[in-house]
Amino acid sequence: MELTEKPAPTDAPQSAPAGETEAASALAPKPRKAPLLRQAKSSENDKKKKKRKGGSSSREFVVFFDGLLSFLMIVALAAGSAGAYFNNIYLASGRSGEDQTVIVPNRAGATDIAEILKQRNLIEDTLIFRIGAYIGRANGELKAGEYLIPKGSSTRDIIDILRSGQSIQYGVTIPEGLTSLQIVQRLRGVDVLSGDIRQIPAEGSLLPDTYRVTRGTSRESMLQIMQRAQRRVVDDVWKRRAAGLPLKSPDELVVLASIVEKETGKSAERARVAAVFVNRLNKRIRLQSDPTIIYGLVGGQGPLGRGLTRTEIDRATPYNTYVILGLPPTPIANPGREAIEAVANPRVSNELYFVADGTGGHAFSETLDQHQKAVARWRNVEKTRSDASDDDSAEAKPQTPVQPSLSVRQAPRRPAAPAVQPQGATIR
Repeated sequence: MELTEKPAPTDAPQSAPAGETEAASALAPKPRKAPLLRQAKSSENDKKKKKRKGGSSSREFVVFFDGLLSFLMIVALAAGSAGAYFNNIYLASGRSGEDQTVIVPNRAGATDIAEILKQRNLIEDTLIFRIGAYIGRANGELKAGEYLIPKGSSTRDIIDILRSGQSIQYGVTIPEGLTSLQIVQRLRGVDVLSGDIRQIPAEGSLLPDTYRVTRGTSRESMLQIMQRAQRRVVDDVWKRRAAGLPLKSPDELVVLASIVEKETGKSAERARVAAVFVNRLNKRIRLQSDPTIIYGLVGGQGPLGRGLTRTEIDRATPYNTYVILGLPPTPIANPGREAIEAVANPRVSNELYFVADGTGGHAFSETLDQHQKAVARWRNVEKTRSDASDDDSAEAKPQTPVQPSLSVRQAPRRPAAPAVQPQGATIR
C-alpha cells in the first residue's frame, strides 16, 4: 500500500498572487502623519501658553501684594498720625484756667454733653470727646448732675468725672425745734432743690439734721428722706428706752421730745429737762410748758413774737399744758435725735421745776420753795436787764421809752399753788 504525503492544514492565509498584492497595496490608504504633527505642535504650544500664563499670574500677585502692602503702610501711617492727634487732644490739659461747674441735663447724650463742654471752653474738639467716650465705653454711663471740673482737666479727665456720677453735693441744714410748716418754708427757699411740696407733713414726722443733696433733688423727696430718717431714729431709740417711762408708744415719745426741744437749746440740759417732765407725768402734775400754749394759739406758724398774756395762759386749748393733764395730742415741733434720746433715757432725779437762770441755762429744783427762790433770782436778772435797756433807749431816743418784752423761753409765767392735782410754777 503506497503511502502519500498530504500537506498539513495551516491557519496562515494563503498568499495571494503577486499581482494582486501589488494592486491591493496601491489601493490601501496611506498613514496620515500631518495630524500627529499638528497635535504635537499644539501640545507644545499649550505648554508654552501655560508657562506664559503662570508667569503672568505670579507677576500679577506680586503687583497686588506690593499694592496691598503699600496701602496698609499708608493706613498705618494715617492711623498713627490720627492716633497721635487724638492723644494730643484727648490727654492734653484742658483750656479752662479756672475751676468750673457744669450741669449735665437728664437724658443728655454724648453729643449734647460735648456741645455743652465746648461752649464752656472745657474741651477743644467735640468729636474727640465722642470718640473718647465710645472707646472708653462711657457713652451710656455719662450721668446727669452738677459737676465740678477742676482747671486744666483733660478730655479724658472730664469723661471720668461725668462717668463717676459724683455730683456736687450741698448741705441742707434743718435746725431742731422747727414746725413742719417752718421746715417746708425753709425747703422752698433752697434754690438747689426742685419742685413744690403738695402737703405739709405731720408735725414731728421730720428729723432735723444736715442732709447732703445734689442740685435738682425734689423737695418732696427731701421730705421723704427726712421722714425715713425720723422713723429709723425713733424705732432705734424706742427699743433702748429706760424702764418705767410714762409713755405708751413711740408717738408719745416724739410728743414729749418736741416739748423738751422747745424748752432748751442746750444739749447738756436736755436729759435733765426730760427728767423734770417725766417726773411730773409720773406724779400726774401738769407739765405747764409755755411752748405748748403758743402752739395751741398759732399752730405751726412759728413763734408768737411776744410774751404770753394771762388770758392766753388760762385759755383752754388741746395743747395748753397749763390746762390739760398729760401730753398734748401731737408734737409741737420736730425734735432732733438728742431730744428723743433724752426723753427715752432721762436723767435720774427728783426735780420737778426749772426756770431760766440768766446765763442761757436753767435753774432746777426739787421743791416748790427752791423753785420760788430761783424765780425771784430770775426776776432780779430781768429787772436789771430791763433797767439797762431803758437807759440805753433813753440815751438814744429819749422821746420813745422802750418796754422790755420777756421771752417765753426765759421767763416763768406764774408760781404754782398746791391743789388736789399739785401744780408747779411755770417751768420756763
